[in-house]
Amino acid sequence: MPLTPGSEDVLIVHSSDLHVDDGYTARAWGGDGNAPLAAVIATARSIAADIVLLTGDIFDHNRLKSDVLDRTRIVLAEAGLPVVMLPGNHDPLMPGSVWDRGALGAIDNVHVLGAESHTASFPALDLDIWGRAHTDYDDVNPLAGAPQRSARWHVVAGHGHYADERPSGGRPGPSWLFTPQEIEDTGADYVALGHWNRQIRVGTGAVPAWYSGSPDYAGTVNAVTLRSAGTVDIAHIPVDGAPIKTQ
Repeated sequence: MPLTPGSEDVLIVHSSDLHVDDGYTARAWGGDGNAPLAAVIATARSIAADIVLLTGDIFDHNRLKSDVLDRTRIVLAEAGLPVVMLPGNHDPLMPGSVWDRGALGAIDNVHVLGAESHTASFPALDLDIWGRAHTDYDDVNPLAGAPQRSARWHVVAGHGHYADERPSGGRPGPSWLFTPQEIEDTGADYVALGHWNRQIRVGTGAVPAWYSGSPDYAGTVNAVTLRSAGTVDIAHIPVDGAPIKTQ
């Protein structure tokens, strides 16, 4: 979808862990498994966002039925703005996945990171969004391989588990792990994270890195404003209709 920048600032709505499903676990959303996706997009449109960035576990699993994916395609195609999607550990990008069967990357305004490229570029906004998609259910460092900056704005997306340091001495640790140093090594203006249900900032602060949390638990999206002056502001915008869970 062609972009016409309305100002020098760039506004990205970041969310994750929507877990679009067949309605079973989305009963609080009125039984509509696509309701979290539709609500996040509606929130983005209400604040005139330039882009929606979804960082993993957008779908609950890769076995979703065709009628659910048909509805997903409609929601995405009618979004009215670009949607960048990063496959996570629940919905890895692999043959027979929701991405494959739903042909989601073929929708004009949708960019599936890892499908054709790990980078979604928006020249009109002088913005690149890079993300390493999960391509199977095995362990992976979600921030490994982030490229150097090639646009004014450089956003990195990752889906995994933050830890202050890696386990030593062969001790077991969580999968999909990254550390503060690996956040800083991205050199990004913003690192958009998924996998945790709560909204929280992580890292040292040298590079702004945030989990958005899921709409179900956080009840908000991260509104990331890349300011023309070179600063980055993060606000937390309520998602209309989000059924806030406490456990």
